[in-house]
Amino acid sequence: MTGWSNWSGSVTASPRLVARPRDAGELASMIGQAGKVRVVGAGHSFMPLCQTHDLLLSLSDYEGAIEVAPDRKTVWAPAGWSLKALTAALWDQGLSLINQGDINPQSLAGAISTGTHGTGAELGSLSTQACGFRLMTADGAIVECGPDQNPELYQAQRLSLGLLGVAVEIRIHVVSAYHLEERVERRPLAEVAERLDELAAATRHMEFFVFPYSDEVIFKTLHPVEVEATAPPAKEIGEDSEATFKTICDICAAVPILTPSLQRLMMRMMGKASRRVGPAYAIFPSERNIRFEEMEYELPRAAGLPTLRAAMAHIRKRRLPITFPFEFRLAAGDDIWMSPFNAGPGASISFHQYARMPWRPAFAEMEAVLRDGAGRPHWAKRHTLTTADVHRLYPRAGDFVAACKTWDPAGKFANTHLNQLFGL
Repeated sequence: MTGWSNWSGSVTASPRLVARPRDAGELASMIGQAGKVRVVGAGHSFMPLCQTHDLLLSLSDYEGAIEVAPDRKTVWAPAGWSLKALTAALWDQGLSLINQGDINPQSLAGAISTGTHGTGAELGSLSTQACGFRLMTADGAIVECGPDQNPELYQAQRLSLGLLGVAVEIRIHVVSAYHLEERVERRPLAEVAERLDELAAATRHMEFFVFPYSDEVIFKTLHPVEVEATAPPAKEIGEDSEATFKTICDICAAVPILTPSLQRLMMRMMGKASRRVGPAYAIFPSERNIRFEEMEYELPRAAGLPTLRAAMAHIRKRRLPITFPFEFRLAAGDDIWMSPFNAGPGASISFHQYARMPWRPAFAEMEAVLRDGAGRPHWAKRHTLTTADVHRLYPRAGDFVAACKTWDPAGKFANTHLNQLFGL
């Protein structure tokens, strides 16, 4: 057996085989010989989505290339490519993704199948960018689906958690390549809360980070701009600040009582507003080298800020040593069966804890606060949903389960966690 763990180190498995098929023939042979199959990308899920004792597949070596449609509005892309590789290849073709999250190691299929998203009041998750799939089902056949081809399979596959088969190619919407300007500055939380709608409408992408014990936020915007011949290189701003932050996290791990004062010190140390401009694919992602554990809930837009304030108040009242800031983002609503945003426009609250510090008790307390705001969790981030919760929160959950049973009647692509979650 081969050991495997996710990025944070909190999810481990001992699969019988970790394999990297290179083509459809190898993939079909591997699936046919396995009793259970899961697919892994970069391991950025904090839930046991990839856990298996049988076959764990990576499509990082799978053959393929992007295929641009004649109208240049969509491309077929290898599902196993990382977002980093995909966006660089698109740029070479004069194209960009509509939106991205703030890291890019994840595989395209992993990001889409879990509902990964960026920020932007009018922009949906990466799942909304998918408009077709070619996947290998349990019998080794390649099946294509889209809005007008195997539509029930397509609707379930748009956010599938890998339960229907192994996606080998995904058709995605794209736009002409564009540049982004990033601005980062410190602002009072009270001001951002009062002007949130105005600030969100003023730029294509807006988000902020706020430490639980601070009354100021790190406010970040991204907006399309014309290319600048004299623009500074698109490197990560604050490379030194990440090293400083890790040192502070280590101090908090050793002496948790210092957490509030050190967070306020970090905000006072933050420099003036920073700016950078570059290709969209280079500006969207940030470096995330400090290991953490994460919970993320998507809430109705109106409940976002009140729930964030309630979460911060809970941490302060309980004096919890939470070292990482909350991340607050906006996303558009969608019509995807298992999407946390299918009830309408959403606000996203991400809650992190340094991986070297205890996190389970604090996450249990925080989840109760986030659920009080009518939140639904990101499928790949820490949560404790039950089968009853899933069917209560998602009106089309029954249709999704029916599609899973139709296309994978023996449950080859399920694991213990997903069986328990969906009642398969």
